[in-house]
Amino acid sequence: MATINRQELDQLERRELQLTIFASVFVFVLASGLAVFMYPMVFVHADTANKWTLRVAFFGFCALTLLFIGYLLDRQRTVRKLKQQILEELERNIELHLQASADLLHTMPDINHFWDRLTMEYRRAMTMQRNLSLLIVKAKLGASPTGDNTSALGDAAKAMSRKLRPTDSIYRLAPEIFGLVLPETDTLNAKRIAVRLQEELQAVRAKHGGVFETSVHNYPENAQSSHELEDIVKSLLPVKEDYAVPVATPVSAKA
Repeated sequence: MATINRQELDQLERRELQLTIFASVFVFVLASGLAVFMYPMVFVHADTANKWTLRVAFFGFCALTLLFIGYLLDRQRTVRKLKQQILEELERNIELHLQASADLLHTMPDINHFWDRLTMEYRRAMTMQRNLSLLIVKAKLGASPTGDNTSALGDAAKAMSRKLRPTDSIYRLAPEIFGLVLPETDTLNAKRIAVRLQEELQAVRAKHGGVFETSVHNYPENAQSSHELEDIVKSLLPVKEDYAVPVATPVSAKA
């Protein structure tokens, strides 16, 4: 969505107002001068035969001048009204976008669902002797004008969701950290997915600024048990984050 600079709009409105006032004064002065020169010929030295014709033309000229000045002023009022409508519509769209982003982040599975999915996928990978990869995306966003990065995080979540396969799942582990579970994915393919996500997040970076760091962790290459995978994820989360894990104890890999 294109960004509208409110200061530039106000400056353009001031210039439009100045131009309208200048044009109205210019037309009024010219018309008044012409009316002064026309007055003796119409009312003092007018011929009897053409008297009413000249007077009708004189008053018609005055009326047209007033109508033209009124048109200039009405045009300025219309431009101002349109500007207000554009700003109101822009603010409404921004509010709707922020609300949609907030709703998306609120409905995303949190870290508790992540632990459950990790345990289930680990057991499946261990039983079927398949790979399991975790992709952690950490957002580092600058301070937004509103002090809220909900819009940027919502756009990032939508961008990443578009690149996920049907078997993949995404979770919000912390305010600015997302976790993706990639079943049956080795390290090489997980890194390829990370590259595709970075390409998709380019639009988010261009719009909101900031960077998105990705890290790939694989079973059994980087961890030999679900506990080790959990420890890797915990080491990437903020200290204040709740690291509650499911009550069920994951089955460790056999030696």
